[in-house]
Amino acid sequence: MRLFPRALGSAARFSWRENFPLGGRDVARWFPGHMAKGLKRMQSSLKLVDCIIEVHDARIPLSGRNPLFQETLGLKPHLLVLNKMDLADLREQQKIRQHLEGEGLKNVIFTNCVKDENVGQIIPMVTELIGSSCRYHRGENLEYCVMVIGIPNVGKSSLINSIRRLHLRKGKATRVGGHPGITRAVMSRIQVCERPLVFLLDTPGVLAPRIENVETGLKLAVCGTVLDHLVGEETMADYLLYTFNKHQLFRYVQHYGLGNACDDLETVLKRVAVKLGRTQKVKVLTGTGDVNVVQPNYTAAASDFLRAFRGGLLGPVMLDQDILCPVVSRCPGTGAAHLVLGPTLGAGAHVSDELLALMTRLAPRLCPHTTLLA
Repeated sequence: MRLFPRALGSAARFSWRENFPLGGRDVARWFPGHMAKGLKRMQSSLKLVDCIIEVHDARIPLSGRNPLFQETLGLKPHLLVLNKMDLADLREQQKIRQHLEGEGLKNVIFTNCVKDENVGQIIPMVTELIGSSCRYHRGENLEYCVMVIGIPNVGKSSLINSIRRLHLRKGKATRVGGHPGITRAVMSRIQVCERPLVFLLDTPGVLAPRIENVETGLKLAVCGTVLDHLVGEETMADYLLYTFNKHQLFRYVQHYGLGNACDDLETVLKRVAVKLGRTQKVKVLTGTGDVNVVQPNYTAAASDFLRAFRGGLLGPVMLDQDILCPVVSRCPGTGAAHLVLGPTLGAGAHVSDELLALMTRLAPRLCPHTTLLA
């Protein structure tokens, strides 16, 4: 993305935060219990199912998937659909596929349900997976039944409607929304295709029993898997600002007309609030009485920042970039090099000077977006 000259010059001068402060944040309070009821209902419906379609957000392809899905529902053929591809930076799509294949997920499709992009690949792949599997007691059934699963707000219902629209030329069969929790129960079968005859089961979003890593929790939160107020709009906006600046993604500067990039959340939100007219009157007690003071509404500005990100107005983003392309930094105290690998691979791995020199030479070839910090 091209920046205004002023913004580009400012970005070059700034030293962005290398780490986001994660201490003191209680992830357990952000996410609802372990949603065991929904998972049990899915298990009870498994005998009616020929295949599983797991839907996840393409902006976090390697983070936040519920491990219980594969443990509990893993006997059935499994297709992973990474939805909202229009909002994700997929320059490293091949690396994503390789990483997922290493986890045993060979069947992966990237989709954009809003424009039905790549959705036409799903039914043929499902048909192929079912055809090459043992259907047991369902072997005599001519129709296929597929369960659609995933964490909240990744587009499960949108995918069902998209497949139905594509193959049957019919409208919405399930409610959709931009907030988690729209689908609250395992629904009855929904026909989405005539030849072959395919029915889908929509299910409620089920998060992992425990989100142990704070950064993974933040990624899930900014993608809208939980209600914003549980995490805090300003906390999420700050994490996004940190991510944008760290990876040199300055579309927010242009979108809000800020003039230059900035790593201080309060400064950014103040500018956003003033630009959007999101201010509030606050009474201040002084020696001469109460005085009404107009202040920026930081929460409203943070909410708009989040909406702009989720709507793709701040550009495509890959929140798992650090997992795909490790960062090497040096400890200020000892000078030792450490790999910053992100929550999935673990952080703080010690790197020898010889390995660091080798990585410095090879990193640009392996991944053009890899950052090596001396």
